[in-house]
Amino acid sequence: MVKKETINVKNVINSDGCFDLQFRQDVKRNRLNSPIYHRWKAQFVIINSPDILEKVKSIFGCGNIHLIKSKARYSVQNIGELKDAVIPYFNSNKLVGNKKKDFDLWAEGVEIIFRNKGKIFSDWGKGDFRKLIDIQKVSIKFKNKPRNSKWIKAAQDLAGTL
Repeated sequence: MVKKETINVKNVINSDGCFDLQFRQDVKRNRLNSPIYHRWKAQFVIINSPDILEKVKSIFGCGNIHLIKSKARYSVQNIGELKDAVIPYFNSNKLVGNKKKDFDLWAEGVEIIFRNKGKIFSDWGKGDFRKLIDIQKVSIKFKNKPRNSKWIKAAQDLAGTL
């Protein structure tokens, strides 16, 4: 449940926030033959001062704050919390410009991941996997500091087998 706003979250997001959608490859090195697992991950991230992030966290009622060197990082990574708290908040408190375009794409990606939660890729809805690849590619142009997707080639290869 989103609580009464005590700061302007939209301003904080426009300057310090990120809607992140990524394809991940994880290796379980502690298991026989070190199997490789792939997954889609969505997260909502803000890097700011700890006091601002505590206020943001209290507004959303979810997520975690981590101190990394001299910076504080607030993130919501739980797909249910993203769907039930973060997306409704920004559907009611509209962002503008590139941040809105980025959010809209990201929210579509979250919905796809949530809808397919717990399913192996071959059981996903028709075209959902490929749609996430397209969303990730398009959203790069709306990022303030775009970074290359480390595993997008693996996602494209995997999509070709589905």
